[in-house]
Amino acid sequence: MLKTEKRAAISLALVYALRMLGLFMILPVFSLHANDYSGTTPVLIGLAIGIYGLTQGLFQLPFGFLSDRFGRKIVIIGGLLIFCLGSIVAAEAETIAQVIAGRALQGLGAIAAAVMALAADLTREEVRLRIMAAIGMSIGAAFMLSMVIGPVIAAEFGLRMLFWMTAGLAVLGILVIVFITPQPPSQGFHRDAQVSLRDVGRVAGDLELLKLGFGVFVLHLVLAATFVVFPLVLQQSLQVDEALHWRTYLPVFVLSVFLLVPMIIVAEKMKKSRLVFTGAVVMLALAELGLAWSETYVGVFIMLVLFFGAFNFLEAIMPTTVARIAPADMKGTAMGLFSSAQFIGAFSGGLLGGILLGAGDYAMTFLWLAAILGGWFLLALTMKAPRYLASRILSLRDLDAQQVEQFVELARKLDGVHEISVYETDQVAYLKVEKGFDDTQLRALVSH
Repeated sequence: MLKTEKRAAISLALVYALRMLGLFMILPVFSLHANDYSGTTPVLIGLAIGIYGLTQGLFQLPFGFLSDRFGRKIVIIGGLLIFCLGSIVAAEAETIAQVIAGRALQGLGAIAAAVMALAADLTREEVRLRIMAAIGMSIGAAFMLSMVIGPVIAAEFGLRMLFWMTAGLAVLGILVIVFITPQPPSQGFHRDAQVSLRDVGRVAGDLELLKLGFGVFVLHLVLAATFVVFPLVLQQSLQVDEALHWRTYLPVFVLSVFLLVPMIIVAEKMKKSRLVFTGAVVMLALAELGLAWSETYVGVFIMLVLFFGAFNFLEAIMPTTVARIAPADMKGTAMGLFSSAQFIGAFSGGLLGGILLGAGDYAMTFLWLAAILGGWFLLALTMKAPRYLASRILSLRDLDAQQVEQFVELARKLDGVHEISVYETDQVAYLKVEKGFDDTQLRALVSH
């Protein structure tokens, strides 16, 4: 990568991680502190945890379109300012309704689509996938870090300090955008990273993509609903002091890696992704059943390792599967809709968790979630095994119209090329190729 591309990758991954860290830190602790606010009910606890998902899911695509018109950086900064305002509202809240309003504002500052578009503006087509992967990895790292440091800070300084820290992280993100992220030389539309409204119908009509969208909806519903209840189980049922919750989460994440790595190897190297995918859904369901029935700390700990091993695998493999299934020139649209389903799932899970919490039986919450996962498993059995294809993007800026036609004709004849779409206005070719395909063949066609 060029120096500016490295700066873009690091800075945008950092901005994304700072924002997600702020959103996730309350997940393992809010239920423990919710009674500090007046008007608290179990349903409102769940709503406070999940409401950000509703506003984020609804507004991330409009923010992306606004960035097309007014510029990426200005929209990202505006989104971070809204996020900061929401954090301050939550930090100063006296009632649960005010916390919910603050969390809704946090989600309203939905910069995901704008960040991806800026990343695309700042990178060449041939390295763009690496930039997107770096941003994706930063989200996973932010989630794991938030689960460890959230309980420590909340126990020592209170929930308000978490929200003030979140506001500070938003300001830090703004500084990164202003002073570190490069200014793009130009701004364009990138079909691999942005949503095209005219392609939404085609993507939404693809049954396999719909199944994956439903799957990520359920995955994040289960995560949010589980953590409406689980912190209470850890503190009240297992008598673990809040300040020591990190001692549970940290080794859980470390041990879950020992499940995650072999699952990825079997899925990717041995090309058994469908088998491991359905197996991971079963693992999640078993973990929820185990949380419902386990009465000892060791039993709960093992179930949590099982849960996060499966969750982290699905969180990694599902976007990859979307990219494989979606047409090469509609990947941005497919990923945008997939991401919206994820956030709406988090909102639904928070709400469902609150409703189940109101029943007063923690085990019943986990049993309901296991039943929902059972439904997802049945749907997953109907999914087709994805072809192991990779996306490629190739600039055609140096070719005239006749040369572009010749390139398409020759590229289609190459072994390993399964799909090619060319847009003259973009001067870019979008391809689906077999894994291990030698890109030098394509570059040779362009250079000649």
